[in-house]
Amino acid sequence: MNELMNVVDWSRAQFALTAIYHWLFVPLTLGLGVIIAIMETIYYRTRDQKWLATTRFWMTIFGVNFAIGVATGIILEFEFGTNWSNYSWFVGDIFGAPLAVEGILAFFMESTFIAIMFFGWKKVSPKFHLAATWLTAIGASLSALWILVANAWMQDPVGCQFNPETMRNEMTSFWEVATSPMAMSKFFHTVLSAWVLAGAFVVGVCSWMMMRKRNVEHCHRSLKVGGWVGLIGIVLTIVTGDSSAVTVAKSQPMKLAAMEGLYEGHNAQEIVAFGILNPAKTVDNNEDPFLLNISIPYGLSFLATHNIDAFVPGINDIINGISKDEKGNIINTVSYEERIKRGKLAQEAIAQHHAATQSNDAVALDEISKVLDENFKYFGYGYLDSPQEAVPNVPLTFYTFHFMVTIGGYLLLFMALVLFFEYKKKLNDKAKWNKWWHWLAILTIPLTYLCSASGWIVAEVGRQPWTIQDLMPNKVAISDLSAGYVQTTFWIFAVVFTALLIADVSIICKQIAKKSKTDLNVAEF
Repeated sequence: MNELMNVVDWSRAQFALTAIYHWLFVPLTLGLGVIIAIMETIYYRTRDQKWLATTRFWMTIFGVNFAIGVATGIILEFEFGTNWSNYSWFVGDIFGAPLAVEGILAFFMESTFIAIMFFGWKKVSPKFHLAATWLTAIGASLSALWILVANAWMQDPVGCQFNPETMRNEMTSFWEVATSPMAMSKFFHTVLSAWVLAGAFVVGVCSWMMMRKRNVEHCHRSLKVGGWVGLIGIVLTIVTGDSSAVTVAKSQPMKLAAMEGLYEGHNAQEIVAFGILNPAKTVDNNEDPFLLNISIPYGLSFLATHNIDAFVPGINDIINGISKDEKGNIINTVSYEERIKRGKLAQEAIAQHHAATQSNDAVALDEISKVLDENFKYFGYGYLDSPQEAVPNVPLTFYTFHFMVTIGGYLLLFMALVLFFEYKKKLNDKAKWNKWWHWLAILTIPLTYLCSASGWIVAEVGRQPWTIQDLMPNKVAISDLSAGYVQTTFWIFAVVFTALLIADVSIICKQIAKKSKTDLNVAEF
């Protein structure tokens, strides 16, 4: 058992390592693609060579980031086969479909038009080049769409049915998989947050240049586009975050409870504005969950259901199968102990189904199928040793969620101020605190990256221990590998990805530093 858990832990660590490094490149690609397309549109309409120089400057940054993001993304997809082969075999027909669409359609489109975007300036018409730039940006977002559809299905497995004949989950509706509420909220929330990150990146880089009194006119052009994209992005990210919370409350109530450190739920549930968790609190003791807690009345009920009086279950409520109806009456749902029992019944029924099929016993097959249909939705719980095993890491989920929300609020204010100061340039340029404002803009870049990464930590850690929500825990999804093998590849990837990150940051910084010493000129490109 210890060897198994070592393999699970190291496989999770390796996948997390790859995903984190990959996500350092993806949001900048998604957001910067839109910013570049807007800049080139302005150039196309005005034919102002200064806008062309600005467009090509940011396009260089985009190209470096795009190339390294592709490298890490390919490795990430391969890991489903190398480290999580049981998962891939069990649901490959479903999970593979959106990834296939991503590769055939979206990635093909962006990789085709990015060549025209970089090398077609003097080979195609300005209109065609502009179209190629927009199609590259759209292709990147479409790639994100299908990858996020696959991820959303793991969070809320819809549009599928288990086939006991093949012992696999099989897709029944591609449309249901592709357009599930989880998929749509995840896509818009993720892509729009990438606009915010790219906007913050552009603002931070321009602030660094302006501190050195270089390319000031270029910076003002970039600040307007980056500021507007960032502001629109953060407003819409907040809106889509609201819809994401409603979706999580319906499909993953345990994740929502962990996000709030909520153990005992109530009607008109408050939401934590600031809190420090009690490290001694567990699901099996009566310790107070918080050492310090400042809350907003009715907040969580409204966030989860858009009804300020609604009941929101806590961790213990969910484990014990307790909920309430709209009138406040207690309703007994299925407790986790009962789910574990029903999961084992489903597993036994699958084994019996195979035996009955071999003996061609039609009567037995009919009875077994009924048992399987009634209990399969709890199939994954049969692998759990105790109800407590289904509780995610509450402190990590709680703190990353609240960090994300706090920085999101800061970014809303920051982007609004960016545009205010840009349209009131004289006010900002003459202010004594101008230098401090530029430093704040530079520091906002890593803050935005941390905010973006926190969102993914909430999404993935909050659904543990599940690879597929309610159907397959991590310890069942892994490949038959030794812990030593996974450890070795983990450190190899860590070295390679770190080298790629250093190369990416180094090339981008050198490019920015080079352009901060001389005025931008189209001829330089």
